[in-house]
Order: sequence, then structure tokens, then C-alpha cells
Amino acid sequence: MQRKPIGLRLLRFATTMLAVTVLSGTCAAAETLGEIERLDPEFDRLIAPDSQIEVLASGFTWTEGPVWVRQKDGGYLLFSDIPRNSVFQWQAGQGIRLFLHPSGYTGRTFYGLEPGSNGLLLDPQGRLVSCEHGDRRVSVLTEGGGKRTLVDNYQGKRLNSPNDAVYMSNGDLYFTDPPYGLPDRWDDPRRELDFCGVYRLGKDGQLTLLTTEMTRPNGIALSPDERTLYVAQSDPQSAIWKAFPVREDGTLGSSRLIFDATEWVGKRPGLPDGMAVDKQGHLWATGPGGVLVFTPEGRLLGRLDTRQRTANCTFGEDGKTLFITADSYLCRIRTLATGVGF
Repeated sequence: MQRKPIGLRLLRFATTMLAVTVLSGTCAAAETLGEIERLDPEFDRLIAPDSQIEVLASGFTWTEGPVWVRQKDGGYLLFSDIPRNSVFQWQAGQGIRLFLHPSGYTGRTFYGLEPGSNGLLLDPQGRLVSCEHGDRRVSVLTEGGGKRTLVDNYQGKRLNSPNDAVYMSNGDLYFTDPPYGLPDRWDDPRRELDFCGVYRLGKDGQLTLLTTEMTRPNGIALSPDERTLYVAQSDPQSAIWKAFPVREDGTLGSSRLIFDATEWVGKRPGLPDGMAVDKQGHLWATGPGGVLVFTPEGRLLGRLDTRQRTANCTFGEDGKTLFITADSYLCRIRTLATGVGF
């Protein structure tokens, strides 16, 4: 996640006016956003000709980290609004409600413009795991109430601000740690690490630094066979996606470049950010101009052009719905592809 800063006055207003925004945030189902850009015939097997990007809700400050929670009655979506330090819930037929506040910062004093949770996911037990900016940790929401810290430091030094994460089927957690949640980002005097790392938190609780080669590691995802780890880099000087082979011991091999979108920075809104993967291995990656869809080899097939700074996406409902968080919007689009895990 990377976004242009908002004014302090706006942030304080948004934080104190949650109920008003929730009530005014649900939009008519007929409202759509942007357009579909088809660049390769293979894209037609992923997105039907009549598909549109549907707006589910708007009026947020900066939406991020969507995760689908499956239930017998159909389930619901959770997503972060980072500046509001909140997690919201969307459910079909019920609209938007506040799910959790505070979501990423529990301190008493002002802590920058993006203090809340960012990436959200479910652990193997189905509990909500949050990448928290302000509290600089990865946490799990326990069933009995309250949160438990999973990790907040590397070799005794506090993490920068965990951004996004993904679980391997064996219970290992991979996550990224850029500086975007620090009030002054990289120049913040509270920063304790001299790098932005990609980590693995083993199910045994051991934390391993996997690589520091990504200047601003952001979104993270696994291939369907879990042999490849994808990492987005939201550095405007090198706006790229990389793929790392996952070794038998869970560490990473040498990276390869998937796609370079640096030339689009400043011409199309947004930077490489969150990702989702379908069962065929296609990478649905938010970046300049919306959601870019790649083959595992890095061939760009098409783009869901939201015309917004697009932060993240995830598959939900029956697995053939892609939910998209784009600036102040929550959107969805029906797909012909099926997300991993459905």
C-alpha cells in the first residue's frame, strides 16, 4: 500500500465520523467503475465480454487488505480503511458495517496518517490475522476476545510496519515489511531496521528473514502449488513484481522479474500493491491503472482499469468474484477464473 498523504484535519474527521460514513457508504448495485482493457485473447477466458467493475460501497478514506470469510449462509468480506484505523464488513443484502476499531494502532497519541491495519487474512483455524501499521506487528484476533501478537520484531528490533501476508498450507506465514505505516515512513526516527524485509514466520514461531532485495516489498502471494512466492514492489523508481522459488525448507531461491511497470508510474494511478491468484496460476495484481492480470511467466493479458489508485484484491463468494479495494471504493467483478482455495 502506498497513497498520497491526506490532511490531518481530514483524518481526525474521518476517525470521529465512522457511523455517518458507514450509513452513506452503500451505493446502488448498478453503479460501475472504469473499464476492461483486453490485451491478449487468453483474457477472454478469464473475464466475460459483458463483465463490469461494480461499485459496492464508497466514501472511505483508503481501502485495503480484503479477505473473504466463508460461512454456511454465504459469508462476508472484511477490508481495512487504514487512515480510519478500522476494519469494515460487507455482506450481500446487508451492506456495510463497522467490524473492528481500532484495527492497527492502540496508542494514545497521534501516530501518522495511516495507523490502521493493512493486509488481512485468515489463519489455518479461520481466525482473523492483521498486518498492523501503528502497532508494528502481525496479530491474530482470538475467539475469546482480544488480540495476540504473532510477531513484532526481528532480532529484538521492531518491525517497520507489516503490510501484507499469505499463509502456506503447512501453517508458515510469509509477510512483507515496508515503512509506509511509520508517520514519516523511511525517514521516521522510530524506524529500527535498516532494510525492508520479506519474512517467514514458521508455525513453530521462528522468524526468518528471507530477502532484503526488494526496496519496498508490498503485496505477497503464493502460486497454487506453493512453489513460487510473488512479491510486489511499490517503489516508484522500480515498480516491479518478482517471483521467488520456494525451497523445501521454506526459504527462497534467486528471484526472477515478472513484470516492470515503472514506465507507467505517473501516467496511470497507483503502484504495485496487493495480489490474488487463481487456480490456473494467473496473477491478479493491483498496480498502475487498476488490476493487471499476468500469466505465471509474466505475460500481461489484460487490465481491470479502475482509474483509481487500486490497493488490493481477493477472490470471494463462490470463488468467481474478485473484490477490489480502490482508493475510496469497494468494488467487485465476476470472473470466469476461480480463486485458489475455492
